[in-house]
Amino acid sequence: MKDFIIPWDDRDYGTPASRSEKQVTLTIDGFEVTVPEGTSIMRAASLAGIQIPKLCATDSVEAFGSCRLCLVQIDGRNGTPASCTTPVAEGLTVHTQNETLKRLRKGVMELYISDHPLDCLTCAANGDCELQDMAGAVGLRDVRYDAVDTHFRPRHNGHANPQYMAKDTSNPYFDYDPSKCIVCSRCVRACEEVQGTFALTIQGRGFDSRVSAGMSGDTFLSSDCVSCGACVQACPTATLVEKSVVEIGTPERSVITTCAYCGVGCSFKAELRGDELVRMVPHKDGKANRGHSCVKGRFAWGYATHKERILNPMIRDKITDPWREVSWDEALGFAANRMKGIIAEHGRQSVGVITSSRCTNEETYLVQKLTRAVFLNNNTDTCARVCHSPTGYGLGQTYGTSAGTQNFDSVEHSDVIMVIGANPSAAHPVFASRMKKRIRQGAKLIVVDPRRTETVEAAHANATHHLPLRPGTNVAVVTALAHVIVTEGLMNEAFIRERCDWDEFQDYAEFVSQPHHAPEAVESLTGVPAETVREAARLYATGGNGAIYYGLGVTEHSQGSTTVIGIANLAMLTGNIGRPGVGVNPLRGQNNVQGSCDMGSFPHELPGYRHVKNDDVRALFKGAWGVDIDNEPGLRIPNMLDAAVEGSFKGLYCQGEDILQSDPDTKHVAAGLAAMDCVIVHDLFLNETANYAHVFLPGSTFLEKNGTFTNAERRINLVRKVMAPKNGYEDWEVTQMLANAMGANWNYAHPSQIMDEIALLTPSFAGVNYDMLEAKNSVQWPCNEKAPEGTPTMHVDGFVRGKGKFIRTEYVATDEKTGPRFPLLLTTGRILSQYNVGAQTRRTANVVWHDQDVLEIHPHDAENRGIRDGDYVRLASRSGETTLRATITDKVSPGVVYTTFHHPDTQANVVTTDFSDWATNCPEYKVTAVQVSPSNGPSQWQEDYAAQAEMARRILPAAE
Repeated sequence: MKDFIIPWDDRDYGTPASRSEKQVTLTIDGFEVTVPEGTSIMRAASLAGIQIPKLCATDSVEAFGSCRLCLVQIDGRNGTPASCTTPVAEGLTVHTQNETLKRLRKGVMELYISDHPLDCLTCAANGDCELQDMAGAVGLRDVRYDAVDTHFRPRHNGHANPQYMAKDTSNPYFDYDPSKCIVCSRCVRACEEVQGTFALTIQGRGFDSRVSAGMSGDTFLSSDCVSCGACVQACPTATLVEKSVVEIGTPERSVITTCAYCGVGCSFKAELRGDELVRMVPHKDGKANRGHSCVKGRFAWGYATHKERILNPMIRDKITDPWREVSWDEALGFAANRMKGIIAEHGRQSVGVITSSRCTNEETYLVQKLTRAVFLNNNTDTCARVCHSPTGYGLGQTYGTSAGTQNFDSVEHSDVIMVIGANPSAAHPVFASRMKKRIRQGAKLIVVDPRRTETVEAAHANATHHLPLRPGTNVAVVTALAHVIVTEGLMNEAFIRERCDWDEFQDYAEFVSQPHHAPEAVESLTGVPAETVREAARLYATGGNGAIYYGLGVTEHSQGSTTVIGIANLAMLTGNIGRPGVGVNPLRGQNNVQGSCDMGSFPHELPGYRHVKNDDVRALFKGAWGVDIDNEPGLRIPNMLDAAVEGSFKGLYCQGEDILQSDPDTKHVAAGLAAMDCVIVHDLFLNETANYAHVFLPGSTFLEKNGTFTNAERRINLVRKVMAPKNGYEDWEVTQMLANAMGANWNYAHPSQIMDEIALLTPSFAGVNYDMLEAKNSVQWPCNEKAPEGTPTMHVDGFVRGKGKFIRTEYVATDEKTGPRFPLLLTTGRILSQYNVGAQTRRTANVVWHDQDVLEIHPHDAENRGIRDGDYVRLASRSGETTLRATITDKVSPGVVYTTFHHPDTQANVVTTDFSDWATNCPEYKVTAVQVSPSNGPSQWQEDYAAQAEMARRILPAAE
């Protein structure tokens, strides 16, 4: 396959690189080669440009030495060792090609081919098959063995062939054809070493050995396989092959881009045939994913061509009218005139924007610039506030910057890993695979979560301690951990004296030492056994490099900011900051949560987290934009909706965000949107928010645009256009056209120019430009004069704010209380196969694994309510009610129920309240008092909603 656009070396070196710093020199085929000690002879030869034939070897997994094709001869040694399993040594003289080796390799290849179907002309891997390539490499032109008893013929001499195994087509994305399996074990090893699921094994012995997905009756779909694609990528034949390759053909060109799902920020080779995308292959030089992927990034890109995608602009006068397809000029003119009319009648504060954490940095920057430089207000908000604004506040207060401290490579150096309020196995699976690999190597895992998640019970990587706290008691648990560390003298006093304010520490130590913070005192509140808290605290404080990773189960609480501060305190207490293997790391939910925050999407902050009240900052932007910047913070989304209901907020431009499904208290969101005079939705599909829109501007997918995403480790990754936008424009172009229709004079010709402006105005991005990103592949901010190569690890020699700041973390119970009417606590989360509001993944074959949201309920609670597994149940809170099916499981504790929020027909947020974090207004999604009871079908709200949605999505047929 030809790679026309990839600028990096994409060779497979056969075995992984050695990390030794000691160098060894040897001679291979007369060439002197110097490589790190521990390097295999195969890799050393490849580095020298000498390719040794191989089948079982690939550089994504450890050497195995089973195929016997990579034999070499070494002067002074007997036999012909496998080059993949033989390490280099000083002074060796190696021969990779001579008559003896040719004969041996050809004989080995004959045996492989004798039990392999020779259907190369019609095989899906034709042109992309290592077995085919290696047959040519060893000069095989004839096979001496008759293919009598084989695995690839269904029948022999008119009778069924007992050796034949039928093809497994159960997985929606790839096929397994055992007749083409050469038992190289690459897929098994990839499942074990790269993914860590251990779903695949070799079944049978000798000639009858074949790959098996679990038990004898299992298929790839019914087994433990998580469809990450590592096995498909590792397979050297067409045994495991994407259905898309079978249907379309072998790719012929590739473009490197960045995944648009979670905050890991995986790099992919988008492989195409013409302008048709064939497959997404994780890029081995991707610094966040290191050549791995999950089911979403690897396979769930079909939404880009889904029949429900809207490709033409549409308008309507009232939300009760059907949509009318119009030209871009008419749609933008309609939108601009409406917004200008609203501003003229109601003032410049009557309109605003919502940016998206799914859009690029450049697009997000332009949307917040639209409201500040064109609408002349600060009414900008983003879903990043809805999920991770407490991270910004908490880490900003304690450390001086609002971002994670490490890169993902750091976890390879961790000895103790604490995961709080996150389930990486489901929400950040590529990071989870790296974390689980480290745990299998001996690191200890502490999980603080109300549920016994996949992260608690991962294959061969179980948690040492699970703290199953009651939802809403994060602060009490984190402070109890600190209590143990301080009262038992486990803190790192030298670090605290050198790096933190000692007087503030003394005050904090006095606070956490109080008896009411002891694990025994809070046990009845949190539900976590005191001894478990003490053991976890001791392990984190004394177990070596301790790293904390946390997610929305920390931030989406009324005390989310307080919990983040408490986590920062724990790291400072133990000195676990400023070096590899430690740190405080928020696992961002969406692909560009970090970037949307960096770009100034909050109503009180300009790009770079600088407050709008600062005169010098506003002057900087006025100089660049030519307009005065309002010095008063604008409205957050809840304030916009409140003002809309009251009648003072009338117009909204919402790019790439579905607030009707993703924001809390759905009924209130709907009321606010319905009260507006102009709602502009800029998206791929007629989403739930578009039910209340007057203008629909079709968006472009990540495959159709240039730009950058910033992942959870502050890594700025390039997004490269793979194909032309199907709607005609990239999203940044649409925002620019809307701004110009409103009277602006923007003239960006490429996203690189927008990044140049971002770098000019944002200190942490000062050294970033597209040329540098092309050369380096990616970079982590801060990237400026002080750190021209970027900053993999933050706070190495000192905190950004100077001295680390300890802050008291008093537990304050949420106002959301259980009681006789609502005795259970609902918490929410994600599942592996689906993503956020499901707009993308629901329009792919991923629905095979999760076609509806379900409610997890403990057997005790289910029995008390007469609920059986699979029953429809009514889920009701003080805010609203919905119905969904129940799943009875002891993964949740008694008194706790759990659901996901991926399907709009369930809409979990019709139940959630409008309570929010005290510092940032981040909604309290994770704690809702509910009652569960049997139900016969949809709630009245669901029926009314479905009817309204059907009416709101009518599109008039195009005029002849």
